[in-house]
Amino acid sequence: MFESLIGFVAIVGLIIVVARQQSRLGLIERELGALRSFVLSGAATPAPAATAEDSLREALPADAAIPATANDAEQALPEAVTTASDETSEAVTVRPSSDEAVPAGGIKDAPQKPDIETALGTRWAVWVGGLALALGGIFLVRYSIEAGIFGPGMRLTMAGLLGLLLVAGGEFIRRTGFKVPLEGVQGAYVPGILTAAGAFTLFGTIYAAHGIYGFIGPAPAFILMAIVGLGAIAASLVHGQALAGLGLLGSFLTPLLVASNAPSPWSLFGFLAIILAATGVIARMRSWPLLMAAAFAGTGLWCLAYMVAAPVADLKAVAFINVVTLAVLAFVWLRGDAALSDEAGVLAGIDKPSMVPALLVAIAAMGLGVDPVFSASGGTWLSAALLIALVLVAFLRYGAIPLLYGSGVATILIYIQSAFGGDFEVEFWDGDIAIDGLPISAASVNFVPLGIAIGAVFLAAGLWMARKFASTSRYRAGSWAGWAALVSLAILAATWLAFGNIDRDFNYAFAALVVTLLLVAGGEWVARAEARPLKGDLAVSLLLAGSGLALVLTILMAFGAGLTTILIGLAAVLPALATRYRGYPILGWMSVGAAAITLARVAFDPTIVGSEFLQTTPVFNWLLPGYGIPAIAFGFTAWQLAKTTKGRPRFVMEAVAALFGLLTVAMLVRHAMNGGIIDDSAPTLAEQAIYTLIAIGGSAILVALDARAPSPVFRYGSMGIGVLSVVFIAFQHLAMLNPLFTNESTGTIVFFNLLLLAYLLPAVAMAGVAFYAWGKRPDWYVAMLATVAAVLAFVYATLSVRRLFHGEFIGAWKGMGQIETYSYSALWLAMGVLLLVAGLRLNSRVVRIASAALVVVAVAKVFLFDMSELEGVLRALSFIGLGAVLIGIGLFYQRMLTATARR
Repeated sequence: MFESLIGFVAIVGLIIVVARQQSRLGLIERELGALRSFVLSGAATPAPAATAEDSLREALPADAAIPATANDAEQALPEAVTTASDETSEAVTVRPSSDEAVPAGGIKDAPQKPDIETALGTRWAVWVGGLALALGGIFLVRYSIEAGIFGPGMRLTMAGLLGLLLVAGGEFIRRTGFKVPLEGVQGAYVPGILTAAGAFTLFGTIYAAHGIYGFIGPAPAFILMAIVGLGAIAASLVHGQALAGLGLLGSFLTPLLVASNAPSPWSLFGFLAIILAATGVIARMRSWPLLMAAAFAGTGLWCLAYMVAAPVADLKAVAFINVVTLAVLAFVWLRGDAALSDEAGVLAGIDKPSMVPALLVAIAAMGLGVDPVFSASGGTWLSAALLIALVLVAFLRYGAIPLLYGSGVATILIYIQSAFGGDFEVEFWDGDIAIDGLPISAASVNFVPLGIAIGAVFLAAGLWMARKFASTSRYRAGSWAGWAALVSLAILAATWLAFGNIDRDFNYAFAALVVTLLLVAGGEWVARAEARPLKGDLAVSLLLAGSGLALVLTILMAFGAGLTTILIGLAAVLPALATRYRGYPILGWMSVGAAAITLARVAFDPTIVGSEFLQTTPVFNWLLPGYGIPAIAFGFTAWQLAKTTKGRPRFVMEAVAALFGLLTVAMLVRHAMNGGIIDDSAPTLAEQAIYTLIAIGGSAILVALDARAPSPVFRYGSMGIGVLSVVFIAFQHLAMLNPLFTNESTGTIVFFNLLLLAYLLPAVAMAGVAFYAWGKRPDWYVAMLATVAAVLAFVYATLSVRRLFHGEFIGAWKGMGQIETYSYSALWLAMGVLLLVAGLRLNSRVVRIASAALVVVAVAKVFLFDMSELEGVLRALSFIGLGAVLIGIGLFYQRMLTATARR
């Protein structure tokens, strides 16, 4: 079973290595073949030979000697080929200039990529041969076991000798000047393959001596496998990255293969520290980012595995390996790192291997901060230290900016857990702390000073680096600025929720105000260092946006529910006033953000102060300032932005101001008609009316945005919301919740009642949207809105007349008197006449058609209903009135047609 597993792992590893090297080797073969042909062809004439020498000087490494003659160049070329093969990133394709003579045997005659026969006979034969040697040692040992030829000790000795012979053979062939005999098959590097096969055999031999036969104890096995792994990594300097990967893999498997009855974390992490440091030095010397990333990954995964598996983890050992990881990253792999610009894109200058420790060290810090066992034993302090260390490494090495992201995410998650995950279950037993039944001696943990320390580090480092990169790298500056603001705000909010007074806490409010001022000042400081000073690029925008959120936190912490809503609405004015002095694009959107938070606040609690604290006095209650003052503030903000900016925020604020004005009236009406009670009981027509008004307002907002900044999202979104509001009206206002069918109370006040809220206000709003959308939306959409608005106005007038006769409750089962029946006819005719006059004055054919439709309805009612239901003089008056109106309408139309003919 073990032999099969080893064989399978070897084959998979070989396939991966071959696949990764294939494209790389093909490129080297083509470029070096062209270089050789060009150098040889340059010997034909003196002038091209000089040019070839210059070209060769550019292509070869800086320390390579340049031959004086073409013949010397031909003799020295194999060594140059070997050097250039190792330094693949410096390979350069050389082409002659247009004025150089190219002989017949020049570049066009360069050897082509080897055919399938050459590839099979050279490259693949060598690779498969190396695999066969490695597996042959294992199979030889297995055969000797099955045949009983040698004892276990002799078999292991022979296997060890075979491994050493393979390593020695690879080194001997390399030192005797091994060169690939055929051009284009440099991938068949025999010395490296023999060395890898020897290292593989030695790993298996040492493991068998310890794990199968027990000839050696854990400590010797551990040391021997470490020596083999380090030796393989060191040999990669002359044999290539694949051998280093094999040695690294064997090193990381060593602690898993060599078991111990009393494992020591210091032995484990000391060994891993040596492996990581050695790999870092070699990866840096040869510029192998994949090897470096693999070393970081193996070390970090071992650390996480230890933290999960150990009953009581040694936090000092955990701190040690994480510090070593960051030290290798900062002082070995990234030594000499320099700041880069973002000309190549967002990820320009970001070191890819640093993403691995950024993730794994952040996960370790997060585990130390949120796990109750670690927290109770001092893990929280270690977590804070690791988070700060990540920021400092990112501060020292510009390429390690992923560490900033890892530290920021881990910090936020830790403090979110402290705020919403609940306090840990801690019990005290004679000075010991018991967590989940496990006694641990520890000091109590205080998140507040840790939060202050971490937040201060993020703010200071973030502002400094944002200013440093403000003129050269907007994405790097934005990253520092964004995390400085986000982490400090997350810590502040989480500690307030976990340890502060939710209702009102002036200490936290003062801290939030200080953060607000620091972010504003920092934004101004960074803006002055921009490539175009005071233009408000990404970093400045993020800092100012953070200051806006900090101001909102200040208001939430210091004031009650009612003042919170009002003050957040008023806060929208501050960025608008700031546009008088600065042209930062973010300022207008900060006003929009304040409006959005205010809207979310009233959606969360429409009563502003809570239903139990809302006064019952009509109009003069918390609803008036809670909705009215933000509406005025938003209107002023829109006016100010119109004077200083011409972007979308101005139009959004105009729409939000209109929406809040409408909501002010709607909420006051609902409050008055429900006796001052606004709660979350079963949906009523009043509640549905508010939802409908919000939908209509949202449609208007999107139409306004689309008019200034055309977008398919705005266009079809506004139409979708408009159709949704029509559906609300058709199914809820006119059918399901109609007080004519439900007999719901319409309120005791004559004008400010349910009918105004549910029918007249939506009619006015929908008519306004239809008028505003005229010419901006399809005709069918505008006609639909206008028709629904007319229907709502018709229903409002009709139900208002019924309310005059029946009072607060207007259920249909109450029947109708003759005077009431006649009143409807008179009302509908009067409305038809008014619409006709309006249509003539506005020269609107649509309004005149609506007038005609209403008159037709009135005529149908008189002939089909009044004739049978009315009696006496009322029946006569009904028909007389109808006739007079129809004649008047006819005269109007005749005069209109006559005037038109004369013109």
